[in-house]
Formats: sequence, structure tokens, C-alpha cells
Amino acid sequence: MNDSKTPEGAAQRAPVIGITSYLEQAQTGVWDVRASFLPQVYLNAVTDAGGIAIVLPPQPVSPGIAEAIVAGLDGIILSGGADIDPARYGQEPHERTGAPRGDRDAFEAALLDAALAAELPFLGICRGAQLLNVERGGSLIQHLPDVVGDDRYQFGGGVFNPIDVEVDAGSRIAEVLGEDRGARAHLYHHQGIGEIGDGLTVTSRTADGIPESIELADHPFGIAVQWHPEENPQDRRLFAGLVAAAREYRATRPQTPHADPREQS
Repeated sequence: MNDSKTPEGAAQRAPVIGITSYLEQAQTGVWDVRASFLPQVYLNAVTDAGGIAIVLPPQPVSPGIAEAIVAGLDGIILSGGADIDPARYGQEPHERTGAPRGDRDAFEAALLDAALAAELPFLGICRGAQLLNVERGGSLIQHLPDVVGDDRYQFGGGVFNPIDVEVDAGSRIAEVLGEDRGARAHLYHHQGIGEIGDGLTVTSRTADGIPESIELADHPFGIAVQWHPEENPQDRRLFAGLVAAAREYRATRPQTPHADPREQS
């Protein structure tokens, strides 16, 4: 018999991909409350690629929480969003840096640490790429117009700037993108990756020298991009690559009961 309760059935199920989200003030009907928020395009990108999307809102981090969440996933996406607190990489805030969002910074950093320890496949998108770099000891350029002289990386008003990027041959992301190694990159980031974190490799740069993709060499699938691939429904290669890696992860990891975080000291 082969059902979802057996290891074989578990391996055949669509992989579960967690996607980090925002906590924002939201209105619906008579309600005006703080709520978990994530653009639908992220969900569509995962389901288009054959995965099951699970939204992960920021929540208090206590011992065992991040590990318990990661234990229930086959892959994770660190999504885009607000600026990371510059204190996390030892800088004072630029006048154009957004107000700190400590709840999200702490939660996603804990998730990333747990994902790395479990060798869980992950994809970082925009803020997610920046978080990966910061948590590996790197830094950020807090306002790219100071470096490049204009707003080409973030036009504002929710308008993405599509450019063509080509990633380095021999990289993990090149394997995912295929022979042409190219992608239409939808840019919307006023910050950029500065000093590169430990163990990370830059796999593409713009003509300005700004990194647009990085990867973690010693991780089975650890890719992050500064652009927004979820905004391109005609190109799901990065999500398909993550889902494929998550399916393999599900098939090969030991099938053990999930830890109860309440039992952690």
C-alpha cells in the first residue's frame, strides 16, 4: 500500500514550500487590523511549479520554534519586503532606510539558521538575498542611488524595472536557468548587497557592479536573487528548481516525528 502515511507516499506528495510574509495593517469589510500579508504572485509562482505554498507570518522566536517550522517544510522562500535593520550589520541607518522591522528580522534569521542546519532547500528573493548576506556576516549598500546616481533599481510607485541578467557558468543558478544562463530580472530594490558574506558566491552583477544573485556553495540548494522572479509568470525556472530540490529533499530525508517546541528547554 502506498499512501501519504508511508515514506513512499510522503515522497510522492507535492513538496511543501514555506514563504515568509509581512505583518501589516490591513482592511477588509469592517475590520482594520494587523494581519499577515503576502502578494498572491508568490503563491502562484510556487503552485505553478508544482509545490504547495504555506504562508509564514513573523512570530516571536523562542527555543525550538524555527526548527519545528522547518521540520514541517520541504523548502522555503525568504520573500521581499521592508529594509533590514542596519544594526544587524553594524551600520547607522541612512536617511532613506526604512524603520526597523525587528519582528521580521529576528524570525527570518532564525528560520534561515534552522534551514541551513537542516540543509533545507531555500530561495531568497530581494530582501531574502540581503538577509542571507547579512546573516553570513556581510553588509548592505543602504541606498543605491548614492552609488549609481539614479533610481534605476527602484523606480518607485510599484513599477518594476525589467533588465536582462546572465549568471556565471558553472553556478548552481546557471544549472537551474539552463543553457542560456539568462533571465529577465524585475528590479525593485533601493538597497544592494555590499561586502559579501562568508561562504557566499556572487553569480551575477549588473553593469554597475551591483550583485544580483548569490549562492551558498556548501548548501544543496541555496540560491538568492535581488530581483523579483515571482513577477514574471512566463518564467518559473527558479521556482521549478526549488520545487525539484524540495521534492528530492522530501524523498531522501529521514521520516521522523516533528519536535514539539514546548518540550525544548
